[in-house]
Amino acid sequence: MALAAPPPARVFAELVSAHSPTPTPAPGGRSGSPAPPGREVHVSGSAELSAGPDRARVSLRLGSRKDAAGAARSSVTRRLEYIAQSARQRGVPEENMTVTEDFSRKNYLCGVCVHFQVCIVFSDFGKMQNVCNLLIEKLGTSVTISPPHFYHTPEAVDTLRRQVCVAAVGNTRRKAQEVCRLFGQSLGKPLLIREEETKEWGGHIDSQLPNSPDSLTLQERIQNATAHASCRVFAVFEIKGKGNRRTKLL
Repeated sequence: MALAAPPPARVFAELVSAHSPTPTPAPGGRSGSPAPPGREVHVSGSAELSAGPDRARVSLRLGSRKDAAGAARSSVTRRLEYIAQSARQRGVPEENMTVTEDFSRKNYLCGVCVHFQVCIVFSDFGKMQNVCNLLIEKLGTSVTISPPHFYHTPEAVDTLRRQVCVAAVGNTRRKAQEVCRLFGQSLGKPLLIREEETKEWGGHIDSQLPNSPDSLTLQERIQNATAHASCRVFAVFEIKGKGNRRTKLL
C-alpha cells in the first residue's frame, strides 16, 4: 500500500522579547543598570527532497546440458566471456560483476545441467541499457536477463538526509528574514537551531500502473525506487533592529 505523502510545508514565526536579566549588584550594594533586553524571532520551517536510485543490479542466467560436466561448462564459457567483455568495454568495473555456478543431474539419461548466473551492478543506467540490448541482440534466447533492480547506496541515502536538513534550515532562515524585513528589522545570528522531525519513505506505485512488476517500464521502476525525505526544524534568530543606513552614490 502506498505511503501517505507528508502534509504541505508550514512556516510559523514569532517575534518575542527576551526576558530582562536580573540586575547585577554594583560595588557598595547598589544595583547596577539591567542590560538592554534582546529580541528574537522564532521560526519553524520544513523542506522535502527526492533522490532517484544511484545503482541498478541486473541478473543474467544462462546454462547448458551435456553428458559430462566439463563439456557443459565449456559450452557456456564463451558466452560468459562475451558478457564480461561487453560490460568491461562499457566501463563496468570487474568488482561489479559476480558469477555463480550451479550443477544438477536429474538422471543419467539427461546428462549434466550447468547453470550460471551473472549479476552486474551499474551506476550508469544508460550503459546498463546498452549492455542489455547488446546481449539480447547477440545471444538471443540463450541468455535470460531479469528486469533491473534499482536501489540506493548508503552514501546516497546519507547525502539525501543531509541535503534535506540543510534545505529546511535555509528555508527557515529566509522566512525569518522576510518577517524581520516586514517590521523594518534586521536578522541577526542564529541562537538555536533544532531538528524536530525527519521522515523518509519510498516511491509510491500509481494505481494506474500494471499489477505485474515485470511489465513496468524502466522509468516506472526508477520512479518506484525513488527515495523521499522531509525535515522540519525550529530556529531562534537574534533581531538586530533597524540601524542607520548610509546610501552610497556611485
